[in-house]
Amino acid sequence: MNQNDFAAIVPVLMVTLAACTTMVAEAFRPQRDLAAGRWFGTYGLIGLGGAIAASLNQWNQSLVGFGVISVDNFTVFFNITLCAIGILTIILSAGNAERDHLPLGEYYTLILFAIVGMMLMASTTDLLVIFIALEIMSLGVYVLTAIKRSSAEGAEASFKYFVLGAFSSAFFLYGIAMAYAVTGTTRLDEIGMRVASSALDPGILTILSMVLLLVGFAFKVGAVPFHMWTPDAYQGAPALVTGFMSTGVKAAAFAAFIRVFLSALEPLRLDWVPIVTVIAALTMILGTVVGVAQTSVKRMLAYSSIAHAGYLLVGLVAASSAGKAAMLFYLVAYSVTNLGAFGVLAALVTPDRQHDDVRDFAGMSKERPGLAALLTLFLLSLGGFPPTVGFIGKWYIFNAAIQEGLYTLAILGVLTSVVSVFFYLRIVVMMYMSDETAPEHRPAVSAITTAGLLIALAGVLYLGVLPGGLLKIAAESVASIF
Repeated sequence: MNQNDFAAIVPVLMVTLAACTTMVAEAFRPQRDLAAGRWFGTYGLIGLGGAIAASLNQWNQSLVGFGVISVDNFTVFFNITLCAIGILTIILSAGNAERDHLPLGEYYTLILFAIVGMMLMASTTDLLVIFIALEIMSLGVYVLTAIKRSSAEGAEASFKYFVLGAFSSAFFLYGIAMAYAVTGTTRLDEIGMRVASSALDPGILTILSMVLLLVGFAFKVGAVPFHMWTPDAYQGAPALVTGFMSTGVKAAAFAAFIRVFLSALEPLRLDWVPIVTVIAALTMILGTVVGVAQTSVKRMLAYSSIAHAGYLLVGLVAASSAGKAAMLFYLVAYSVTNLGAFGVLAALVTPDRQHDDVRDFAGMSKERPGLAALLTLFLLSLGGFPPTVGFIGKWYIFNAAIQEGLYTLAILGVLTSVVSVFFYLRIVVMMYMSDETAPEHRPAVSAITTAGLLIALAGVLYLGVLPGGLLKIAAESVASIF
């Protein structure tokens, strides 16, 4: 143990300390002192902001902590992205979490501990540590799904998520065990070398290990046919929790996915690419087709999330330098857009009504024109309309697929994107062109929530008009691990 070991984990330590501080503050808070709970988010903002500053200081460095934590530009990129997701979630939670009667100390603590797991997933180079990080993240998200204790729907969704998550974790752990049986190690670099030496005849155990690891990752990103948990979990969880897990969990899972499959298992590319190609195609199709039939906005966005996982898998299959960078760019694009959309949904929730049905948005442009305009722009970005970042993200992904000769996947991606526009615009039509009126008055939006939504909007428009800077950073990040 030396100084470099701790230098490598400074960002993770900062978020961990912020989580512990919030937890201790909650334990000593007088039961009736509700005002103190409003400050808990501040501890998270300080810890996450400090983690971003520490990560920026690690750019272009090469550190290894405790033998399994790798600090490279790829790690720095995801640490900053995940901390930014946490900051935006906390900002959007101000006022909304309290109005939704969430226990604030537990809420912010669980978000921070989940981010710790996500950051470890993105930075570790050992399969066992990936599994431990996966469980740290997952346990936090399971509890967050049911954090609204008065919601029976949330408890049911959390239980389903937990059971299916445990099932997928078993697959992942069996995959690790088989990888160890074949190679004698769980270190990704050593696995890569030993798999490469036997790539021409990998053996049944190696292939089975690859398939089981793929199942574990496919579950976490919500890919077909391992997507069953997604609609129920998204609908049952509070809106901001849904936004957090739809972005943070997906980003962390794809970070580990890239490290394992595009690095350690790259010699088996001819074996796993056909499988992932089929999964990507089915994921795009099912996410789009079933999403059209939804009347619940959360379930619709859940199937939208499934479709977006399919687009990211297209980038994984393409796997050129452009495709790898496009995946990182797309994760940022999707995160800022989806958090903005769920931030608007959370701002409309009242204790008695979740504001989740499409008809609940009727006439919103007259009563809340600002929120209606923001939600419209976020939905257009999800649909891939220029000049939003959603359009640029899809352009880079499909262009990478075409460069690699994956014309079928690219065409399928474009077609499903066009179809998905229908269910995004259905909400816009309801807000601006429906003569119906909402069943009850919509709540006022706090200044902090408005600021968070405007930050998300700025990201959507800025990266849509000037994407070159982020794409260059993404390319430099992904190049550091290949």
